[in-house]
Amino acid sequence: MINVNRIFFSILNQIRKFYLNSNIYDKKISKTYNNELLYKPSPHLLSSLIKYQKKKFKIEDFALEDIWSHKNTNFKKYRTLNNFYWFFSLDLKSSKQTTQKIITNWINNNHKYNEKSWNFNLTAKRIIAWLSSHNLCFDDSNEEYKYNFNKIIQKQANHLINEIDNSKFIENKLIGCASIILVGLCYQNEKNYLSFGLTLLKKISKTNFDNNGVPKSRSIKELILHLKYFILIREWFKESQITVPEHVDESIYYLGQGYAFFWKNSGSDLLFNGNNQSNNNEFDNYLKRLGYNFKNNNHELAGYIILKDKKICLSMDAGSTPSLNYTKDYQSGALSFEVISNGKKLICNCGYFKKSNSKLNHLSKLSAAQSTLVIDDNSSCKFVNIDKSWSVKKGLKIIHKDVIFDKNYWKITASHDGYLKKYSSVHQREIEFFPDKMSFVGLDKIIKKKTNHHYKFDIRFHVEPNVKLMKTQDNKTILIELDNEGWKFTCDNYDINIDNGLYFGNKNLYIDNQNIFISGIANNQTENIKWEIKKI
Repeated sequence: MINVNRIFFSILNQIRKFYLNSNIYDKKISKTYNNELLYKPSPHLLSSLIKYQKKKFKIEDFALEDIWSHKNTNFKKYRTLNNFYWFFSLDLKSSKQTTQKIITNWINNNHKYNEKSWNFNLTAKRIIAWLSSHNLCFDDSNEEYKYNFNKIIQKQANHLINEIDNSKFIENKLIGCASIILVGLCYQNEKNYLSFGLTLLKKISKTNFDNNGVPKSRSIKELILHLKYFILIREWFKESQITVPEHVDESIYYLGQGYAFFWKNSGSDLLFNGNNQSNNNEFDNYLKRLGYNFKNNNHELAGYIILKDKKICLSMDAGSTPSLNYTKDYQSGALSFEVISNGKKLICNCGYFKKSNSKLNHLSKLSAAQSTLVIDDNSSCKFVNIDKSWSVKKGLKIIHKDVIFDKNYWKITASHDGYLKKYSSVHQREIEFFPDKMSFVGLDKIIKKKTNHHYKFDIRFHVEPNVKLMKTQDNKTILIELDNEGWKFTCDNYDINIDNGLYFGNKNLYIDNQNIFISGIANNQTENIKWEIKKI
């Protein structure tokens, strides 16, 4: 049956490819309008999404004669050329005539759809790049060039409208939606682009956000990405002097609440569920320049708990697995936690390796890569490979949660059922923090529903690559050196050791790191594993 389905979808895909390359499809997306380019967006509005190079280049510095004819150009370079974001690295003193000649050559070589250069993501970025670089791409051009430029912009937007439902990834849908809206604003074409784009944006919010306006994936990274695009769209509306839609303002409010909770309240990138280290300080400056100021004084959001004072930040993933359709970047780190001391990570998770076709992607999703408990080398969630992407086949639920946050005493208690079906066991974690003693006391419980199960367990506590670990001679204590701070880790009744691992905190990179791990055999109906991390 599976093979029959594969054959069926393969045939449909071939038919679709044939249609997209046909004259019928070309005629369909060539229905454009002779509208003038009225609104010209400021390129600086894209600075939250594009890394501008400090050194600017002149267009004459590039090899221009056959820039589109490099058949052997590698994939990454090809995408870079065709999304035209490199235009933002050009000096404004570059020749407009030469820049416009490059675009003319691109149009001559790619006026009809082809799978490579009209890739959905590339097309959306290219539209934004051309319109935002209007001072080089459009201004002071002749009427024939303007006609061809306007026509190809609208033709590409028509292609995006046609294909956006077939786009699998939320990032592509977001940028495609933004691109279509920008075309509607620039050409003041309410019916065909702006209304479509806004309807789609509203649908994205309704489909992907929960009741608190947070992505259903529980992905911090996705939340920030949504916020950046919604603010970009809002600023385009303001700059073009068109009323900002109410649902855009509403989405920004809730996403901003989430941003304040995850970033401003912790002052660090929390490595839960697909997140990596980023430079949100630059985004903070962007928000400040545009007059945005988000605040959130809550201690819990979207299944995450963050407790913080001036010196210490304790965060925990105490949320259930999202619906299976939203688990593409989910990591099985239920009850994993991170500790930040004076702005430095004391305990962390390993981070996420994004490339879905890599073994490291699967490895970074396992429970062993998170600072939590693992039973018998199995993750708390079961993953399945679908279209070269590891998604959750069976998730877990948080079955108990309690938080105490007083000046002199913090406590988080939570439990999940991820090991219930296979091992008839519940994992409950309790972390107490005593600010006056600078001490974290943890209690991990394995609560068995059946007493005849005996299995091994590990509890891992990952540290960043620059943090040094050393075991004392009596084998009872592990010392943690965090810059100029010293901490000690103890666990009286179980073996503790230091193990090597991999750190994926930097996007699509890995570095050797270490972790402390407690190991033992669960023989009792309730196994109580108590540990302490104390400053020395």
